[in-house]
Amino acid sequence: MAASSGVNGESLPKCARIESLNKVTVVIGAQWGDEGKGKLVDMLAQTADVVCRCQGGNNAGHTVVVGDKKYDFHLLPSGILQPNCTSVIGNGVVINLPNFFDEIRKTEEKGLVGCMDRLVVSSQAHLVFDFHQKADGLHEESRGNKSLGTTKKGIGPAYSSKATRNGLRVGDLVGDFGVFTDRFRNLAQYYMQRYPTLDIEVETEIERYQELRNKIKPVVVDTVTFMNKALQNPSKRILVEGANATMLDIDFGTYPMVTSSNCTVGGVCTGLGIPPRNIGDVYGVVKAYTTRIGSGSFPTEFDEALDNEIRTKGAEFGVTTGRPRRCGWLDVVMLRYAHMINGFSAVILTKLDVLDELPEIKIGIAYLKDGKTLGYIPSCQNEFVDLKVEYITMPGWQTNISGVRNFADLPVNAQSYVRKVEELIGVPVKWIGVGQSRDSVIQLF
Repeated sequence: MAASSGVNGESLPKCARIESLNKVTVVIGAQWGDEGKGKLVDMLAQTADVVCRCQGGNNAGHTVVVGDKKYDFHLLPSGILQPNCTSVIGNGVVINLPNFFDEIRKTEEKGLVGCMDRLVVSSQAHLVFDFHQKADGLHEESRGNKSLGTTKKGIGPAYSSKATRNGLRVGDLVGDFGVFTDRFRNLAQYYMQRYPTLDIEVETEIERYQELRNKIKPVVVDTVTFMNKALQNPSKRILVEGANATMLDIDFGTYPMVTSSNCTVGGVCTGLGIPPRNIGDVYGVVKAYTTRIGSGSFPTEFDEALDNEIRTKGAEFGVTTGRPRRCGWLDVVMLRYAHMINGFSAVILTKLDVLDELPEIKIGIAYLKDGKTLGYIPSCQNEFVDLKVEYITMPGWQTNISGVRNFADLPVNAQSYVRKVEELIGVPVKWIGVGQSRDSVIQLF
């Protein structure tokens, strides 16, 4: 091996740079969530060795339909359905352990046994306590008619504890329990002082977490080391399942009506501890129309009649909360912005079949303010006031496409809609979802 000169003239070995050939595949929502990420993750996980959650908590809701069984996942990666795939809950996730074990119980009751046998949880993931959830609800109530529409699952308060450095992590729980107990008491006291109406049964909670400690301990690992070891094996196929979506990202979304984590591609690196150079294909999940839950701007929102029609046809109710989703036309201004941030390799266009009965379909192609095209996504809610949308209108196909499995067999107008979406976003459509079940997919390439 050749040598080079050090700072004092001594010879130093010239080390060859070791390239990790492995790349992770990432699935990210391109809108306000509920795009159908679970469907794509389930499909890709069938050939994956590792599938990971990197951010968010049980405010996420991913649905996978297998035969006559419907699985709703909130903390568990959707890849848990695959028996030969290891599921990872990374350091960027916040975990409510009672809800976590309840989700495992409900999943196993549907016949998917042995979930814990193929699951690892990061020792660095922060814990969501019941008082985080209660504080979330109290905070929402205090906003009155200006509430953000959170799920009240305690996600924001848990990330707040993380940021103020008084939070507790999974590793704290499974480590020295005496230290955990002292820190838990301090954190509970902090919340009771901040929220005078909040009553926390501290000693009862400590007893409960001593039991939860024994249940979670067998699957707790240093997932940073786990992931990087997997990356050193080029044959390992690694999939990352993003929760929430681009327009709910704490930095890039429609702030403040957003979630409390980074749901864009950067959250993959910080939420799993993997290098940026190991990011491979990034697939955006795009619903064939647009939905969002809760308050906040929605430039392409339907009128009330069409809103009710599409909500009913598309079963647009939140997986986590059951709340009705607001519905609107596809917004490609938003999608181009999502592509700008995430760099999509391709997209899956889901729920195309929900548009089957419409005689014509609109696509929002530009935002207008004071009669002029706005060349960016507004960063403040007040910038959306009096915002107009420029649309193009395309003919519908008014044909049931749920049984179609080849692109060439789609009605011409449906094909045209897909191709127009590709053209407007500047990203190829690789898959099309035409129904709920895992096999209701058209693959284009």
